[in-house]
Amino acid sequence: MTQKHQIQLFEEKKVRTVWNDELQEWFFSVTDVVEVLTDSVDVKQYIKKMRKRDPELDARWGTICTPTRMQATDGKYYNTQAATMEGVFRIIQSIPSKKAEPFKQWMAEVAAQRIDQMQDPELNFEQAYADYRRLGYSDKWINQRLRSIEVRKELTDEWDRAGVKEGQQYASLTDIITQGWSGKTTRQYKHYKGLKKENLRDNMTNIELALNTLAEASVTEISKSKNPKGFRQSAAVAREGSKIAGDARKQLEQRVGHSVISSAKAADYLPPAGDVQALPEEENNED
Repeated sequence: MTQKHQIQLFEEKKVRTVWNDELQEWFFSVTDVVEVLTDSVDVKQYIKKMRKRDPELDARWGTICTPTRMQATDGKYYNTQAATMEGVFRIIQSIPSKKAEPFKQWMAEVAAQRIDQMQDPELNFEQAYADYRRLGYSDKWINQRLRSIEVRKELTDEWDRAGVKEGQQYASLTDIITQGWSGKTTRQYKHYKGLKKENLRDNMTNIELALNTLAEASVTEISKSKNPKGFRQSAAVAREGSKIAGDARKQLEQRVGHSVISSAKAADYLPPAGDVQALPEEENNED
């Protein structure tokens, strides 16, 4: 089952969402929705009181809300109560808020945009291109980044075919690849750049991004050739493929006389208005 994690913005406030390919529906974080509509400082208590004053909603809560893996403020993923548009509409009935109708319209726009993107996948790239331009990235970098997203999708499709489980196993394989070409684990790499919750790829230089893309593309092609089954065999392929990019990095460093693994992050070279954290991660499984 393929899922697309994304942070949507309603009146500049973040709402975590997950697109479920199997069900063809968006799932919205219930706590985020309630917080946006109520501006409550204690969302959990608000939900508790809301359910108490609406017995019918409380009785249906287990069917309205579905535990869905979403990213928390600490950067890790947890099962979070989430609801489809229909479920959110029912919850909104119990929330006296002037934002209710605008929020319903906003959810409909989110759903319509997803349908448009499914019919014309190019819209995904156009939106991503506009977002990166808004944050101040160069055209050359953006083109590489969008290509890396495509390569990453091909890789995760191959992992899915091999029976690798999404989540921790994806993260472990990503870590193997990152260390294989850069010499650093994902965590070490992010620490080297002074990153916390920011996306590592969004903070790579042109050459770092090119090497990372080479590593992932190599792993994908070797996997297609060797047809691994399960995590262990896929891990062996990940080491083999990432070594190709690792060897390329070492050869380049010998020629230029210095490391091409940079401590620079996007905030060091983007305009002050740039905020990399505002961009959602298309896979969200670096750690």
